[in-house]
Amino acid sequence: MSSRALIVAGMHRSGTSLITNWLYHCGLQVGESLVKANNGNKEGHYEDVEFLRLHEEILACNDLSPGGLVHDQQISISEYQLAKLKAVIGVKENHYEQWGWKEPRTCLFLDIYRELLPGAKYLVIVRDHLAVVSSLLKRGFEEVYKTNAPRSFISKLKWDWYKEANRRRRFYSTYAEDYLKVWIDYNEHILNIIRQLPKNDYLVVNYTLLEKDDQQVFSFLTHDWRFKLEYFPFRKVYNKNLISPQADLRPFLKDPGLVLRARELENEFSKYMSIA
Repeated sequence: MSSRALIVAGMHRSGTSLITNWLYHCGLQVGESLVKANNGNKEGHYEDVEFLRLHEEILACNDLSPGGLVHDQQISISEYQLAKLKAVIGVKENHYEQWGWKEPRTCLFLDIYRELLPGAKYLVIVRDHLAVVSSLLKRGFEEVYKTNAPRSFISKLKWDWYKEANRRRRFYSTYAEDYLKVWIDYNEHILNIIRQLPKNDYLVVNYTLLEKDDQQVFSFLTHDWRFKLEYFPFRKVYNKNLISPQADLRPFLKDPGLVLRARELENEFSKYMSIA
């Protein structure tokens, strides 16, 4: 009997870590070695290190950022890298009756994983484009701030009072549309796959759904997909205080075509949501 595999697919900053944290506490095997918590995700990323390192390697070999914030790129996978992906999947299938993983860069390789894991189920996590772009900008600016912020008390006061707001505006103006293009690219990859899948092989949810009714998603995983899990309340892993306020991005998203495309994708996702 083949193992049961669950692919958690979603754009960076879309709540995939939170959902996988919940799945982990429900008893799903989500990786032997997981990426540890850091300032970017204080509750932990719940990313399988094996998949993460392979995805980073593939991107680097294509002269792309290993961070995965890429768009409109053709990504090739060598025979050697494909063999490594097959080996990782083979080990997991041999050792676990049921397992899954979350790693946002997975979205860039969904066509490959459909071939390698034809029986996998896809839990697709969707978060609206403005919230994701806002979160990416906040994280990106904080990383720059940590690197460049002055250390002396007086200099820090000057930074905080006079410079931070202007620097933040410049940062947001530089990267907002680029991050929106990434959101579009990732979600186009996801939609391209689920259009080809049988209806029972995917579940599309907004991560906020679990705050209101985690029982529906849990029932789908256990009843419809036959994963053997123990119910764990989502509220015990959900910390609303870690959700940052959404910035007003209207001054920074100046290309109406990009915003229109993002809204079109969100409308298409809504057609695939069987749990509302």
